[in-house]
Amino acid sequence: MRIRERLDKLGLEMPEPFVYPSENRTGCVVSQYLLYTSGHPPPEDFGVKVRGKVGADISEEEAHASARATALSILASVENELGSLDRVTQVVKVTGMVNSAPGFDRQFAVIDGASDLFYELFGPEAGQHARSAVGMFELPRQFCMEIEAIFELGG
Repeated sequence: MRIRERLDKLGLEMPEPFVYPSENRTGCVVSQYLLYTSGHPPPEDFGVKVRGKVGADISEEEAHASARATALSILASVENELGSLDRVTQVVKVTGMVNSAPGFDRQFAVIDGASDLFYELFGPEAGQHARSAVGMFELPRQFCMEIEAIFELGG
């Protein structure tokens, strides 16, 4: 099944690709058979929390939903770069940085929002990936998280 069909079957829409505020960076860079994404914040106007500290301003559950939406934002950038998500053959690595309140130590549960989405869409073999989920004292523009990913590409 094609990835767009899976998104439709799950009732999911992708936001517009994130627009970076400076021309010195872009959402994705392809190097041979790997696509690297820049860090993506949660999408604005997508019904999820975007700014604040997880564990204080934002609950773990709200942050999990924001991570899922951030994964959709990443996929929008990937599709914009490649023309089709079907060129992705493997989710290689996901790195999640969570703007954490003091004492919040469940970053892994927050970033599961993104990891679970990739697993659902790409399946158990291509969707399973290496991952890091870390807490940060601050993130740019008070974003509650920033997630980046590496994808392997085929034909």
